[in-house]
Amino acid sequence: MTVTQPPRRTRRTHPEEFKRSLIEACGEPGASVAGVALVNGINANQLRRWMRERGIEPPELSCLPLRVAASEPLGGFVPVQLSPGANPPVRLELRKGAAVVSVEWPASSAAACGAWLREWLG
Repeated sequence: MTVTQPPRRTRRTHPEEFKRSLIEACGEPGASVAGVALVNGINANQLRRWMRERGIEPPELSCLPLRVAASEPLGGFVPVQLSPGANPPVRLELRKGAAVVSVEWPASSAAACGAWLREWLG
């Protein structure tokens, strides 16, 4: 009877240059630690650890608050100016429960479409 041993797990090792390049990428505007890690096939926690080990504070994990100016209306109808000659139809796909309704409405009577939509959504 032969006994086989399960394969040993090996840790991946990364060169210091690779680690530094990922840490620098995290400092780019709009970059996130999680995004940089994902693209490079490593765990975000690993990348944060490399940052801490080098005295670099990882960015906070919280989301940025959404700011809405007080003068902006919250919801409601927003008028859109169309260039002359451009008269594409208004296209809507509405779902309510299991019902799906696809609507094409002439842009020239968009106000009527809005009234119908408000009534339908009731």
